[in-house]
Amino acid sequence: MGDERLVETFVELADTLTADFDVIDFLHVLVDRCVKLFDVDAAGLLLAAPDGKLQLIASSNDQVRVLELFQLQNDQGPCLDAFATGRTTSNADLANAGQRWPRFSAAATDAGFAAVDAIPMRLRNDVIGALNLFRVRPGSLPDQVLRTACALADVATIGLLQERSIRHQEIITEQLQRALNSRVLIEQAKGLIAERLHIDMDGAFAALRGYARGNNLKLSAVADAVIAGRTSTYDLLGTPTPPHQPKR
Repeated sequence: MGDERLVETFVELADTLTADFDVIDFLHVLVDRCVKLFDVDAAGLLLAAPDGKLQLIASSNDQVRVLELFQLQNDQGPCLDAFATGRTTSNADLANAGQRWPRFSAAATDAGFAAVDAIPMRLRNDVIGALNLFRVRPGSLPDQVLRTACALADVATIGLLQERSIRHQEIITEQLQRALNSRVLIEQAKGLIAERLHIDMDGAFAALRGYARGNNLKLSAVADAVIAGRTSTYDLLGTPTPPHQPKR
């Protein structure tokens, strides 16, 4: 964990905190940087919907996305515990976590993960979600690394609960609902892109996100354009539509 890269990450996150920042891209930056900075193998982030239930918002790869959804479907796992208690929940050896999280620990080890740390997204008494850090080798994260990960989670939380949102609860609700709606669009677009371009879901998301960033567009706007047919899936890769094929 280099000091220079860490500072760059804090600056990058802070730079996105504009009046109309892209929530989905902001949180994907967070999970991506966690993987690069902290010697973890995957990361996922869950936020609470207006009804209080956690929903998957960002993941570093499709493998952890499936595991996070499994955690939610079975109402069991470290992220749910961190969200419920407002405290970091860690397990250094998931192979021995069967009594605590029987279904989740089995699914996690089957997916190749051996250890996890779940960090609450909280500001004082407001807990709005949780950040999961997964590793393929058992063992605990160093205290300094865990503290730094908590600091990044705090920055992200402040970004979501900006001053205007703290003053007006309805704005928080609208913001989180927009993020959840955007997530649905993006997942639909990923599936369509993967099918048409014959690539996996991670590659589909990389193409979608790369096009959005390259054209200064929101991920949800690009996803909607792909689904509606306004943007060709081939456009995402910067290649022309093959001859004799409809633009799709």
